Amino acid sequence: MSLVGKKFPSIAVDAISEMGDNLKINIFEEAVNNNKKVLLFWYPKDFTFVCPTELHAFQAALPEFEKRNTIVIGASCDTNEVHFAWLNTPKNNGGIEGVTYPILADTNRNLANILGILDIESTSYSEDTDSVIVEGSNVTYRATYLIDETGKIFHESVNDMPLGRNVNEYLRMVDAYTHIQTKGEVCPANWEAGKEAMSADRVSTAEYLSAN
Repeated sequence: MSLVGKKFPSIAVDAISEMGDNLKINIFEEAVNNNKKVLLFWYPKDFTFVCPTELHAFQAALPEFEKRNTIVIGASCDTNEVHFAWLNTPKNNGGIEGVTYPILADTNRNLANILGILDIESTSYSEDTDSVIVEGSNVTYRATYLIDETGKIFHESVNDMPLGRNVNEYLRMVDAYTHIQTKGEVCPANWEAGKEAMSADRVSTAEYLSAN
């Protein structure tokens, strides 16, 4: 079920800084208290394959997000200890050394469960062990959330495990939403910063389509 248009869940989650400090981060409060947008991206596992390429890509774009008043935060269900080991592994050895934004450690999966982004094929109850058996990896898909300054989600996307994200698309989405906030216009297909937008009426749409 889509969460776009709703407030991001207000829940504190364990996290770690680049220096190895253990933190508690509430994404909703990060947005509202700092009056900033937040980009939260989830990845399946530390020490894997596509994942480090994404973490480095978001790091490379960090100055662009900062220009746009946007905080970047990564997340997975790995522990802070595993995160820190990965942060201390060189890039040329598959690590994420050099990443400076915080990374959530949702080990109890409380937030991932609320968001509905865990890879769970099925669950069943075992009478023999009086427990619930989970089929599936129970780690997160490549989910991405953009949250505005009021804590509202204005974009969400979920990729399957093998599909890495295009970081530039999230910069474009932040630009478009900021344009809507400041200009009161709507952004047509393939809109980019500096291009023509539209008023939300039939006349403006007709004029835009005629010109493009």
